[in-house]
Amino acid sequence: MKLLFFLIFLCSIISCFKLTGLDQPNNKEVKYFTSFINYIQKYGKHYDALKFEEKYNIFKANFETIEKLNEKSPNKVFGINKFADMTPEEFRKGYLMPKNVVKKRTSLSVSQDDLLLPKKVDVPDTFDWRKQGAVTKVKNQGQCGSCWAFSVCENVESVWIIATNASVDTIDLSPQQIVDCDRDDGGCDGGDTPTAYKYIIHAGGLESEKDYPYKARDGSCHFQSSKVVAKISSYKYATQNSKEDTMQQNLVSWAPLSICVDASSWQFYDGGVVTPDDCGTDLDHCVQLIGYANDKGKYWIVRNSWGTDWGVDGYIYLKMGGDTCGCADEATTAVAKS
Repeated sequence: MKLLFFLIFLCSIISCFKLTGLDQPNNKEVKYFTSFINYIQKYGKHYDALKFEEKYNIFKANFETIEKLNEKSPNKVFGINKFADMTPEEFRKGYLMPKNVVKKRTSLSVSQDDLLLPKKVDVPDTFDWRKQGAVTKVKNQGQCGSCWAFSVCENVESVWIIATNASVDTIDLSPQQIVDCDRDDGGCDGGDTPTAYKYIIHAGGLESEKDYPYKARDGSCHFQSSKVVAKISSYKYATQNSKEDTMQQNLVSWAPLSICVDASSWQFYDGGVVTPDDCGTDLDHCVQLIGYANDKGKYWIVRNSWGTDWGVDGYIYLKMGGDTCGCADEATTAVAKS
């Protein structure tokens, strides 16, 4: 099998050279092709002869897009990552949600009863809930628009750990339960965090990942209340009118927060601090805010759900101030049930 794959791979390269005019390549083509071969090896990609040419052309277009993005961004946060062989349309369909799913409720009128009241604590220069043992491992949603379920599930994990003093290694809740059983949201077609919290409250809690494992696809609900391991009593908005100072205070005084963002430019994120100029505020993805730092200027530390082989070991940094990627437009948290 290895020999067969090698022969197919070799033929693919030869075919690609002929089809793209690389039998007499220029320097730019050599750069693209060499980068593509390195990309294939790094990420363990496997293509047949026809797919090789298609993916190479997509890779080239993305390479040029990344170069143009970095020309506009002084931080050069974009680069070749595991999504570099996907078109923007493929990426959006597989990993993001439609733009109209998240309602941006915190930028509208929110009643005082629905707002989280910050505790009176000193806000330090830097803060990271990972150092407090309240952040579980980075997860991977796969090609399913279930980020909303992951964001809420991760928030509930953190809230439960803080409320019960549980070990971070013992809490691993089920986003698949939310995907399958929350009838007010769309499973892999996207959803909104407030309705996900409401589902958890109505269901009486969440099962563990072990008992209700993730499948990265829509499925029938087989929730068992007898297997619930974490419960919440309510949820609250952690900011109003996109005020980041309020969000910072609530982050420090309560728990890692669920936030929703505009992640349309995140396909090519490769490290560094994303600025408001690098993305919009049209929310299409939900993640978890776990802290902030200031060694590269002040920035938020955000946990994503695309695996540890994306970004900075699964994390992305967003510049504080300016509502980068709409990070403060829908910040929420569950309240643990005693």
